[in-house]
Amino acid sequence: MNLITSSIGQGLLWGLLGVGLFLTFRILDFPDMTVEGTFPLGAAVSVTAITNGLNPLTATLLAFLAGMLAGLITGLLYTKGRIPILLAGILVMTACYSINLRIMGTSNVSLLGKQTLFSGQFFASLPKFFDSVVLGLIIITIVVAILALFLQTNLGQAFIATGDNEKMAKSLGINTDQMKNMGLMVSNGMIAVSGALIAQSDGYADVNMGIGIIVIGLASIIIGEVVFGELTMNQRLVAVVCGSIIYRFVLLLVLKAGFNTNDLNLISSLVLALCLMLPTLRKKFHFDRILKHGVAMPTKERD
Repeated sequence: MNLITSSIGQGLLWGLLGVGLFLTFRILDFPDMTVEGTFPLGAAVSVTAITNGLNPLTATLLAFLAGMLAGLITGLLYTKGRIPILLAGILVMTACYSINLRIMGTSNVSLLGKQTLFSGQFFASLPKFFDSVVLGLIIITIVVAILALFLQTNLGQAFIATGDNEKMAKSLGINTDQMKNMGLMVSNGMIAVSGALIAQSDGYADVNMGIGIIVIGLASIIIGEVVFGELTMNQRLVAVVCGSIIYRFVLLLVLKAGFNTNDLNLISSLVLALCLMLPTLRKKFHFDRILKHGVAMPTKERD
């Protein structure tokens, strides 16, 4: 039971990463490598702020601002510097590694004996691992609700239009560069908050905790889409969070099967690759026909 509760809690906290990446990967339709720098940046900023006596909530808000700044730099390199988005993200991600070391002063900082968002009186009274479930549910509900409302506004529709068809958006008078910068800022701010929450939950921040993060975020998105199929935009936001929880259960099953924790990045890549290939596999092996009719005979034989 504790393992199930822990997986749900971790899935909710990591779900914020998936939702943040969804804004750039699905809506703006480009891969943002900045996330592998902003995730540990959020952890570094929040943990360092807490160890220096700041309130955990204030520290988490600082992490959000730091992530937004990193996203803005990527956006400016892309929109003003005309550097390809993939390379712009890699440049900022690489710079974040040194910045994180500067912020923390060392490669690893512990929160042992320090107050975090999870050590409040209310959360301390909850059963084991329920603190991450409750806090994660509160935060992800607020974030998804705000995003759902935002995407219904004129600004939100302009943001979606930029990702759907940039030329059409420009013809409608939309400043697409501003939309891209805004998306990168909000996305990386949310990802930095996810890093801050994970660091406070785990009790430490590490400069290398961003390695492979983009795969985890993409896995949450792809799993949610594969499991729940065609959805509205608001439903897809919820599906990403559910995909994050499912992904945590997959990792739990993998560990229970005897795999080592050192294999998690490999397993994550395999899970993501399988989910990405699933539509092709369905078409090739007629899985949809099998589900509908029981047996799918090759077309030539039926003819």
